[in-house]
Amino acid sequence: MPEKFETIVISDLMADSGVAFGTSGARGLAEAMTDRICYLYTVGFLQYLERADRIRPGDAVALGGDFRLSTPRIMTAAIAAIGDLGYRPINCGHVPTPAVANYALAEGIASLMVTGSHIPDDRNGIKFNKPDGEILKVDEDGIREQTVQVARALFDDSGGFREARVLSPEDATAYRRYITRYLDFFPAHCLAGSRVLVYEHSSVAAAALTEIFGGLGADVVRRGYSDTFVPVDTEAVRAEDIALAREWAEGGRFDLLVSADGDGDRPLVSDEQGVWLRGDVVGILTARFLDADAVITPVSSNSALEKSGWFDRIQRTRIGSPYVIEGMQQALIDGAMRVVGYEANGGFLTQTDFEVEGRVLPALPTRDAAIVALAVLLLARRNGLPVSHLVSLLPARYTASDRLQAFPNEISARYIAELAADPIAIGKYFPDCGQVAHIDLTDGLRITFQSSDVVHLRPSGNAPELRCYTEADSAVQARQLNAECLGILESWRE
Repeated sequence: MPEKFETIVISDLMADSGVAFGTSGARGLAEAMTDRICYLYTVGFLQYLERADRIRPGDAVALGGDFRLSTPRIMTAAIAAIGDLGYRPINCGHVPTPAVANYALAEGIASLMVTGSHIPDDRNGIKFNKPDGEILKVDEDGIREQTVQVARALFDDSGGFREARVLSPEDATAYRRYITRYLDFFPAHCLAGSRVLVYEHSSVAAAALTEIFGGLGADVVRRGYSDTFVPVDTEAVRAEDIALAREWAEGGRFDLLVSADGDGDRPLVSDEQGVWLRGDVVGILTARFLDADAVITPVSSNSALEKSGWFDRIQRTRIGSPYVIEGMQQALIDGAMRVVGYEANGGFLTQTDFEVEGRVLPALPTRDAAIVALAVLLLARRNGLPVSHLVSLLPARYTASDRLQAFPNEISARYIAELAADPIAIGKYFPDCGQVAHIDLTDGLRITFQSSDVVHLRPSGNAPELRCYTEADSAVQARQLNAECLGILESWRE
């Protein structure tokens, strides 16, 4: 007779399924993320925490999701695994990733978020959080090592459940606590007199942003709702979103336009003129607003951070929130008191509590969008400036970024290795930038020229994409350099 149970090593599942670990969790094509695959990944995650004595059966496990078509099915599979292992699933519903993390951290419980973030709707993912925050690279290794068992009768040959599973009822606690987090920290009516446009599209953050800004006294207008998923990427803003912001800014007096990516952990913030601000610029401004003494950010972020002279300690890391979190944790160990981190996509993390006049903003060491939008508008009001003039507080360094999608990683790796080994070849590609002054291989290939222009090439860690970041002393030059770089990269496909 056939065995009733199947034994699976999670590392083999990663290799065979096409659904591998990226930043903070698993991602892949939605059709590859079968009920079986998602169930097994969830079992592996919980088993890892249980064997590390971080959780035990009977504990609650929180879970939320974005608005992708595949999300409810994947949430159902994850909730089934949570329940089958003897844990209590809490279905937080369609809420921002930071709302789930904020709730789980306060409760000291593990959590999951079903989301593909900014990538297209045909893909999805599951982000995993320990009771004290995101999984790090060491945790990823531990999950890979897990050997799990599952009843063969549970799934059919296509990887679907043989018997229908249903989502548990939604619990609004995580959403309400996320709203309260900001309404309790910022002074009542501190945004009175401001007019804010919330660009909804298909982000789970739209309702929360509307309620937070409105709750602090702003006049909030909502625009651009979509009942189909829109893959908003805050590092490569779509041409249609650039046009929409300009149109909305011309059509009404707004002090700020605000949005976020699909799961609400990366902000998209525009000034009153309808110009979307760079994520690494608003990161600096948010750190300034919070009066941070230590700032951790990836190597790809704008160097105006160092040139500003605002912060006592700055550390550059590889790209990805796990590396930023590790850097923040070390800064805290080293004695920093007000520790923050941010990424070039704008996602902002706080490692320490922040207290102002007896009001406390608890640490939230995972990417968040709401704090950035609030800080930008309040910093502008504090300085008596429109948002468009905030950039004048920073040294003149400008960045641009874009990506080539469906770009094989093996091609990216080959060309990057060749250029890293031959700086003269780099100069042939970019003759107007002068000689190569420095090469940084911290993450991808970051080239600094004697002109001070920067070109940074990096294959995505969770999708077949090649990203290009550029930096220069003028916005025009940064954009032109980025366009030139994309043309060069496009030629590599041939």
